[in-house]
Amino acid sequence: MDFNVKKLASDAGVFFTRAVQFTEEKLGQAEKTELDAHFENLLTRADCTKNWTEKIFRQTEVLLQPNPSARIEEFLYEKLDRKIPSRTTNGELLGQYMLEAAKDFGPGTPYGSTLIKVGECQRRLGGAEREFMQTSALNFLTPLRNFLEGDWRTISKERRLLENRRLDLDACKTRLKKAKAAEAKAAAEHELRVAQTEFDRQAEVTRLLLEGISSTHVNHLRCLHEFVEAQAIYYRQCHQYMQDLQKELGSSNGDVYPNAFTVSPAPSSSVSVATAATLPVAPIGGAGSANASDADTLKIEEVQPPATGTRKAKVLYDYDAADTSEMSLLADELITVYTVPGMDPDWLIGERGNQKGKVPVTYLELLS
Repeated sequence: MDFNVKKLASDAGVFFTRAVQFTEEKLGQAEKTELDAHFENLLTRADCTKNWTEKIFRQTEVLLQPNPSARIEEFLYEKLDRKIPSRTTNGELLGQYMLEAAKDFGPGTPYGSTLIKVGECQRRLGGAEREFMQTSALNFLTPLRNFLEGDWRTISKERRLLENRRLDLDACKTRLKKAKAAEAKAAAEHELRVAQTEFDRQAEVTRLLLEGISSTHVNHLRCLHEFVEAQAIYYRQCHQYMQDLQKELGSSNGDVYPNAFTVSPAPSSSVSVATAATLPVAPIGGAGSANASDADTLKIEEVQPPATGTRKAKVLYDYDAADTSEMSLLADELITVYTVPGMDPDWLIGERGNQKGKVPVTYLELLS
């Protein structure tokens, strides 16, 4: 009991001495032993490595697992040294829902069969995502975590110990300056030599650990290459899966939706191509069996309005005629429209006063 009390009193005395020395240094009332420039550069480099490694680690965690609750759960499992349970990815869950929906809608229907194809693709995408997450966590996150929770903690511990040794050394220097009697000076000099030895020894240990940061960079560089490789494989798989799905959907639904996977340059409109078929048809002299190529070469001046009447249309957008067979349009104006046999269903014949020419259906709103 006496030993423990004495040790406690001694530790309290050392702590008080360090606190006094630290305070006087901050107030400029005591000298401070400065580390050499190389040592300071090592400290700066180590701090920079720790800070950026921590940021990269946290953001990579967010990239691999955007759900904060899931990240907390995984963190608790790791701290409890228990295996993290397998979790269904969002892609796999979406694919499962699509497959179940296809069963209810009927796998033989166009919608149901397409849901099956897309659902299977989503499951494959989810599987690729799972593999990417596992590979990245093992080859990239784990080494970064090991550095932050292992090597860096050791470095921080030794740095704190070095700072304590420095405070002890500077406190001894202060006591030596204040010593007056020869006996007090001799005791102070002895304490100073001991403190200097301990400081030099701790500085060397800390220096070796800080120089090891270079090896850490080399290790993290290798891990970074592995992360990039895993990411490249993942995106390559996803691209291949989506290309295969597009080809499959394009071949199976091309007859029903011929333009489903093409981009149309014309603006969208509420007017459908089928609407053009309900318009009155104008005859073309001697061209009752005209085809699409005939429509391209038809002479606008020879086209006559149908005998059964025409329809009015409101122009939705401005349109500039591309050639003499077309008629320019102004938004919100009203024109008369009709079609001719074999004409491209995306086009109509439009009339405005004495002007006549082809006009695009998608720029019009047909009126009753």
